[in-house]
Formats: sequence, structure tokens, C-alpha cells
Amino acid sequence: MLLDETYDVASLPQSERNFEPLPAGWYTATISNAEVMATKMGNGKYIKIRYDIQGPTHQGRVVFGNLNVRNPNPKAEEIGRQQLGEIMRAIGLTSLKDTDQMIGGNLSIKLDIRISEQYGNSNEVRGFKSLSGGTAPAPKAAPSVPAAGVKAAPPWAKK
Repeated sequence: MLLDETYDVASLPQSERNFEPLPAGWYTATISNAEVMATKMGNGKYIKIRYDIQGPTHQGRVVFGNLNVRNPNPKAEEIGRQQLGEIMRAIGLTSLKDTDQMIGGNLSIKLDIRISEQYGNSNEVRGFKSLSGGTAPAPKAAPSVPAAGVKAAPPWAKK
């Protein structure tokens, strides 16, 4: 299909974007997107997460990570769910129903470099921790409520 005009490469702007992997280490990041995706085979689900790097270096760079939350391989699913728990604790979530709840969460992520001659080297998110060093509180057990129509015994009554 013909273009409306002729483009001369000398007059087009050059990108200053760098796609080299970030050096391995801990980075402060904000989760800017999280969505559930189907695996290629269609027999599992994963959460695709976009982390925007805030510092201490490489501000503005973006790293992606995937968490297997449903997978026919039990070990892959277990690892993905462990990582999801680490992220939730790091950003202060005690429960998660919608991946949008993760967006805006700030945490520290540990990056490694995955070596690949076929696809080129890339970053892999390997660890998660809270910026404050703490974790979200453990979920509290729901108070026991008597079944409908059954009166609870008063505290002084003994059986």
C-alpha cells in the first residue's frame, strides 16, 4: 500500500530507548499494569505484570514478569502462587480478587539476567519485598458465628 508521503531516514528522529537488560540487583518499582492471560496451550493462566522502575538507578525503564496462577505443572503453579503471595505482602494486600488491585503498588524487585543466545539476554524478576521491609498482616480468622437459629451459650455457662 502506498504511503501519503516519502520518508527520508535522515529526517526521522532516532530513539534513545535502551533495550539492554538492567544490571542484576534490587530496584524500587511501581506496578503499572497487571492482567490475567491464558497460556499458549490454553490450559493455564498467568498474571502478566508491568513494573516501572523508580530507582535507585534506571528510572523510567520497564520490566515485565509473569506469575503462573493456574498451570498443569504443579511446581510451576506453586512457584507462581508463592511469588503472588510475596508481591501481595510487599504491597500490603491481604486478599486479591481483581488484578487492578495490584496497580499502583510500590515494592522492591530483585532482577537477574536470563542469558539466551536465541532471544537475547533479558531481565527476570526473581524476588519481591516491601519498601519498608515489613509485610502485610496475616489474615485474621473470621470470628465464629453461631448457625442461624442457634443461640450461643453465654460465656459463664459451662458444659
